[in-house]
Amino acid sequence: MSDTPVEQMTFEQAMKELETVVSKLERGDVALDESIDLYTRGADLKKRCESELKRAEEKVAAITLDASGQPTGTKPVEGL
Repeated sequence: MSDTPVEQMTFEQAMKELETVVSKLERGDVALDESIDLYTRGADLKKRCESELKRAEEKVAAITLDASGQPTGTKPVEGL
């Protein structure tokens, strides 16, 4: 597992580590205490990925288009 705090990870970093965590848990060859730690880390990573996806969706939704469908800029989005 990475030493990077989950809240500082990019979407890609969090997703890659989440895949590693899931793989370890699915194999079932880790001790109970480590499984609990992995599950907790995985839950935090999942939450981070969901948060980053929501933020990206909000940015995409803020793109404004002209009459021909071409991007003309962005409109302000609260909280970004």
